[in-house]
Amino acid sequence: MDKSDAKKALRKALIEARLNMPDRLERAEALQRVMRIWLVGRPDIVIGAYWPIKGEFDPLPALHRWKEDGELLDEPQPRRIGLPVVNKEHKTLTFHAWYPGCPMEEDAYGIPKPKDTEVIVPTLLFVPCVGYGAGGYRLGYGGGFYDRTLATLQPRPHTIGLGYTHGYLDELEPELHDMPLDAILNDNGVVWPL
Repeated sequence: MDKSDAKKALRKALIEARLNMPDRLERAEALQRVMRIWLVGRPDIVIGAYWPIKGEFDPLPALHRWKEDGELLDEPQPRRIGLPVVNKEHKTLTFHAWYPGCPMEEDAYGIPKPKDTEVIVPTLLFVPCVGYGAGGYRLGYGGGFYDRTLATLQPRPHTIGLGYTHGYLDELEPELHDMPLDAILNDNGVVWPL
């Protein structure tokens, strides 16, 4: 089996394991707490995230709470949340404003995206991890959208991977195009940097 086939098989196994975790809801609650605590004191007012698919952790409840906290603190600028919109031609992402109840539509891959909201530029970006390893490297779905997007965004946002403990890969070897994340959080806490 070549390296590409091995990664496909690994992705499939990790996604299946994630979908079948008997305690996924409890782990999601734990990661919600980790994320909320991690966000305390961050200076960011625009955060990019993702719409969860295939059993991924859902960051949106914690981010909505973070947004409401900013409103309670009466901050001078409102906190904003963005979700990715795929550019099929360039295979990159832009982030469009999202809020609960926001009109949504499916993108070319069947993933919900904000409909007709403005483009926003996050200074902090939460990225889903199918798997992750030492050095801040992640295993995604293989499309390279985040790596290509991060390679072009200026200034580059602070990037945080989100995943469950089962996704840790002791021997994950990054490829040349892989962009390391600045931090990785899981349901046990911060796993990168140590």
